[in-house]
Amino acid sequence: MTRSLRDRIQSVPHEVNRLAIAVGEPLDAFRARYERAVPVYDAERFAGLVAAGATWDTLLEATRENAPHGFIIYWSHDFSPLMRLAGHRLRGIEYLMGNHAVAETMYRHDPAIMLYAPLRTVIYEDAGGETWFAIDQPRTRFGSFGDPGIARGGVELDRRLAALLAHLGLPAPDVLTART
Repeated sequence: MTRSLRDRIQSVPHEVNRLAIAVGEPLDAFRARYERAVPVYDAERFAGLVAAGATWDTLLEATRENAPHGFIIYWSHDFSPLMRLAGHRLRGIEYLMGNHAVAETMYRHDPAIMLYAPLRTVIYEDAGGETWFAIDQPRTRFGSFGDPGIARGGVELDRRLAALLAHLGLPAPDVLTART
């Protein structure tokens, strides 16, 4: 007997740690430092490698070169001008930041990990003028798949995120370096 589509629905509740870190400097200054530390994905270069049939090792080397601190910006958008039309004065820039080499280690277990890879980050101002950097803890996102191979990738992303924060002169929340 064929099961109906309704019988093949998964609902997976999971808890996520949202990490928000006060930056201690103006938004534009931190944004510039963040974007230097996390360069934009070199789409032309990677498309050329794919078109040329490059090996995975060649792609990994290009990734290391493009991501000197472990991450690449795949997309960003400053929603502030749009929100200003509604009368908001606070600023917020959203990013998709990741590393396709780490994503691949999880993708091989379940392509649905792309729901959370790349990672969403935001640099924003609060009502008091403080600049913040926020991200959902990778381990808590990827741990929801219940697969040890995927969970290891989430732990690796936590480790890389802690290193990036240190590079940016920000404290890494204890949950990023905790052994669980």
